[in-house]
Amino acid sequence: MKIEPVSTAYKAAYHFVRSVPRPVADAAGLLGSIIAAEVSKERRLLVERNLRRVYGDDFGGRDLHRCVVATFASYARYWVDSFRLPGVSPGTLDAGFQYRGFDHLVEARERGIGPIIVLPHLGGWEWAGFWLTRVMEIPVTVVVEPLEPRELFDFFVQFRQALGMNIVTLGPAAGAEVLRAIKERHVVCLLADRDIRGDGVAVDFFGERTTLPAGPVTLALRTGAPLHPTAVYFTGHRHVGVVRPALPLERQGRFRADVVRGTQRLARELEDLIRVAPEQWHLQQPNWPSDHEALKAIGKPAARPGGSVSHW
Repeated sequence: MKIEPVSTAYKAAYHFVRSVPRPVADAAGLLGSIIAAEVSKERRLLVERNLRRVYGDDFGGRDLHRCVVATFASYARYWVDSFRLPGVSPGTLDAGFQYRGFDHLVEARERGIGPIIVLPHLGGWEWAGFWLTRVMEIPVTVVVEPLEPRELFDFFVQFRQALGMNIVTLGPAAGAEVLRAIKERHVVCLLADRDIRGDGVAVDFFGERTTLPAGPVTLALRTGAPLHPTAVYFTGHRHVGVVRPALPLERQGRFRADVVRGTQRLARELEDLIRVAPEQWHLQQPNWPSDHEALKAIGKPAARPGGSVSHW
């Protein structure tokens, strides 16, 4: 049997984080983040580029270094929090979570439809998902890309299912499953600040042309489900979920043109959510054409399309 080193590493981290006291897990995560920030040249480059997209092209020096380290530390916290979640009680979940705009989701479900929340790779959304399922007893459906190696993909599917989430893998049956989830009033979660497949909608995102997935706006237009830009931030030892009002989506002409217009609006909302806490933006894969060019310039090949762990 072939042993996948990446799968083994994640599984080992999962069991370690769950088996030691929280201070030890936090210290190990922080140490790992410092090492990763120093040795992962390509990820550091991409984090620097993303921070400059938020703060401006002149952002550099000690301020940039500090923010890069903070971003890697935030990503480490994401994994520590996530891996420890199965052992967290509903009371602790509730005490560690605050929210704004949750009433938008309640109102949608009272109208008999499942709302769609669209998030960037930011903060600790997993805590919010577990809070919805365990504390509020609201079903949550998460749409994910297939991930290689398969062993790692299966591990993460089982992990999210243990948190009470319904996992839908993109594929021929995904559309029907998501439609059923919306009709059954699930909260449908989509991460949408990266176009993994490369076949999305062209938009201006942080002042640069790229593509974002067409799926969220397409789904909202076809089902009438409200589409809410959302983010979950770390704040001290707690988490804060922010649900924005539904995007104003309407049919005005050709369907494709409506999707493009709506996705550009979504891009602006994602920018606003990310600007609140840029050091919690964990996107560490090339997301703009210029990212691929920058990676080539330092001798690193551009990442191939496909699923990624952080896409979850």
